[in-house]
Amino acid sequence: MSEETSGEKRFDPTPKRKSDAAKRGDVLRSKEVATAAVMATGALMLMSIGPWLFEAIQSVARAGFGFERGHLRDFTPGTIFANAAAAVLPPIFTLGCAVIVVTVGSQMLLGEGRFVPQNLKPKPSKLNPLKGLKRIFGLQGLIELGKSILKLALLGVIAAYWVSHNLPRLLGLGRGELGAQLAFAWGALTTLVGMLVLGLFVIALVDYPLQMFQRNKRLKMSFQDLKDENKQSEGSPEMKMARRQRQRDLSRGGVAKAMGEAQFVVVNPMHFAVALTYDPEIAAAPIVLAKGRGETALAMREISGELDLPVLHYPQLARALYFTTRANQMVREELYVALASLVAFVLSLKRGERPQKPHIEVPGALRFDADGRPEKGAKKTP
Repeated sequence: MSEETSGEKRFDPTPKRKSDAAKRGDVLRSKEVATAAVMATGALMLMSIGPWLFEAIQSVARAGFGFERGHLRDFTPGTIFANAAAAVLPPIFTLGCAVIVVTVGSQMLLGEGRFVPQNLKPKPSKLNPLKGLKRIFGLQGLIELGKSILKLALLGVIAAYWVSHNLPRLLGLGRGELGAQLAFAWGALTTLVGMLVLGLFVIALVDYPLQMFQRNKRLKMSFQDLKDENKQSEGSPEMKMARRQRQRDLSRGGVAKAMGEAQFVVVNPMHFAVALTYDPEIAAAPIVLAKGRGETALAMREISGELDLPVLHYPQLARALYFTTRANQMVREELYVALASLVAFVLSLKRGERPQKPHIEVPGALRFDADGRPEKGAKKTP
């Protein structure tokens, strides 16, 4: 039962899984969004460069349908085609460049801005007819077929509506003045393109969330996948040690100077560390020079070993000092007696004596757990 649960892909993909899939070329793709973007760009470009293109078409039409006596004496097809190309190609080239940029940009945007060279490599598996039939008649193939039918139906209705309103004049093209006929044809074309673009945007609004849902479903993770990813993120034990060492090095830099002035360190035994000094000419009680927890506490212990400072293991006292005293501040009055015993003990050690380690009692109001909460039965400090 546990194996089935751990192997069931019921968890949403993590950002790392999505990023790894994108690196392999599995990105969010929506042909409908790209098609709508390209058509919209084309329509806007037609509206903006329409007069330019319309004028070019008019000039080419006049040159093509016009007939003069001089054309018989000096008939140069090359010149005629060159003039037509020079007039029509610049606006068409501008339109084509805009469409290409939007086509590439839309796919890059959907694909998280990634260009995956692997997608350009030929894949022999796609040449397998059996796999091709499976794709066509599989669930995904049926979904794509349904989408295509609905898209064709919607665009067909739009086209039928357009034809019903423009068919009479379309059939009469060529019977009137050339400029007026071209103007009507141009207006009818832009109207059709605009209506089709709206239809394509409706399709894109339906397809985009569908593609997101399908990709998330494809990248679903099992509990074992989450565990494996977490293990990879944490890295090997060597990487963990290196990371902790870097953190410790940073911590050392912050407390090294204060540790050089300390006389002893109180620890708990690894999570907390408090460095103190006592000079009756400076203050009437010991002063906390530095304090830390976690990596900082470990760094303080390392520096203590290098400086040969006494490291005293008093968990309750270490927590009391950590949570009640700031750096460069005298200890609380309630801790004077406890610290006096430690100072005397440290001075005896420096004289070369071997005194017995003193027993320290921390007042109940200054007893804390590792999170800084008063221990049960202890009164909160004012």
